[in-house]
Amino acid sequence: MSANIATGARPKPDKVITDIANYAQKYSIKSAEAYNTARLCLMDTLGCGLEALTYPACTKLMGPIVPGTIVPNGAKVPGTSYQLDPVMAAFNIGCMIRWLDFNDTWLASEWGHPSDNLGGILAMADWLSRNAVAEGKKPLTMRDVLTGMIKAHEIQGVIALENSFNRVGLDHVVLVKVATTAVTAAMLGLNHDEIVNAVSNAWIDGQSLRAYRHAPQAGSRKSWAAGDATSRGVRLALMARTGEMGYPVALSAKTWGFYDVLFKGQPFKFTQGYGSYVMENVLFKISFPAEFHAQTAVECAVKLHPEVGHRINDIKKVVITTHESAIRIIDKSGPLANPADRDHCIQYMTAIGLMKGNLTAADYEDEVARDPRVDALRAKMECVEHKPWTRDYLDPKKRSIANAVQVFFKDGSKTANVAVEYPIGHRRRRKDGIPLLEAKFRVNLGRKFAEKRRAAIYELCKNQKALEATPVHEFVDLFAI
Repeated sequence: MSANIATGARPKPDKVITDIANYAQKYSIKSAEAYNTARLCLMDTLGCGLEALTYPACTKLMGPIVPGTIVPNGAKVPGTSYQLDPVMAAFNIGCMIRWLDFNDTWLASEWGHPSDNLGGILAMADWLSRNAVAEGKKPLTMRDVLTGMIKAHEIQGVIALENSFNRVGLDHVVLVKVATTAVTAAMLGLNHDEIVNAVSNAWIDGQSLRAYRHAPQAGSRKSWAAGDATSRGVRLALMARTGEMGYPVALSAKTWGFYDVLFKGQPFKFTQGYGSYVMENVLFKISFPAEFHAQTAVECAVKLHPEVGHRINDIKKVVITTHESAIRIIDKSGPLANPADRDHCIQYMTAIGLMKGNLTAADYEDEVARDPRVDALRAKMECVEHKPWTRDYLDPKKRSIANAVQVFFKDGSKTANVAVEYPIGHRRRRKDGIPLLEAKFRVNLGRKFAEKRRAAIYELCKNQKALEATPVHEFVDLFAI
């Protein structure tokens, strides 16, 4: 027999895959801080989704594939009248959550938005609960949802700590798909081998390219990509439940595996195991619907607005001092084609902050962008890396997202160099941020619900113990139209 003939012996699964499966299935979350933060994350994430429902560009993608379809005991989509199968419900929920780039963020070697996974988690939990009740069984509770959120955040975020998918041209939603697959497979009650099968299929899938996030073709796919990824995770979990096989070395298979095909032949690196670190340290976008690397830049600009706003035409130069990741992802010049292009441009967001003293989702729309002062001001901006801030960005004890803005005028005068290292919503400013997060949630509830319902939802979400004990389907019913 030729030595070149491959053995047919099936290898043991990649350790990366089995570690994910073990964590999703068996790990017990002990951290009260993680559960409290998950509750805040749930509020903020659903609120972001409700705000997105005011945008037709989002709502046109939602609903069943076949108009009018209602699934008996299906998962309900908050803020709508839709009741769908869990795969389509996951797409709907994930799409609305992510549409405005206003949900939570994780910044490390890879970027991402771990709350994207709520699309699959909530859809699966609601569907399972409604069917359990129909069969006379106990439904899942919201503590199960919070547990799923903590675990999905952890899987996505820990992998992202040392492994940069953007540097090889891949989009971070691959991690949403993997995390959702693992967590929803565990929610289904699958055994270890079945979860391994599901997760392996998530890795072996074709992966999204970052081309749609960058000039010259940044577009709205970045707003529905998470919905696509989290719904795919639910689909793979359901397939594994049928006994569909997996591929044990989906990552490490020579020539054909993920590492060799898509990761330049390099295996993933890890500096820590899975626990509850990511949820405890997640970043909330509270102040501005802006790509997170720019949050502090916009805060600086807003602080400068009283001094600068009435002198926009007198500006000679604006210097934005920042960190390497911000330069790599959102430092843009030239025309910006659409809202998705604008909310990933640090110069655009800073310009709006200087001009208006605020930044809202509406500021990315064409009507605002047509103001000639915006592009004129952008053209006067330069981004400069401050290397200590780049190091602090990657330091696990700091995870700063620092920016500074200084404005120079034609008459030779200048503003102070206003710097902010940690945005509101960072763990280091969590105490200051929580009242603002709650206020943001109340505003978003008001977009869809009358006062009585709004108050009921808000009071329940404020009460950790009561929320955790609430059956999932009863919670979701509060958000139904």
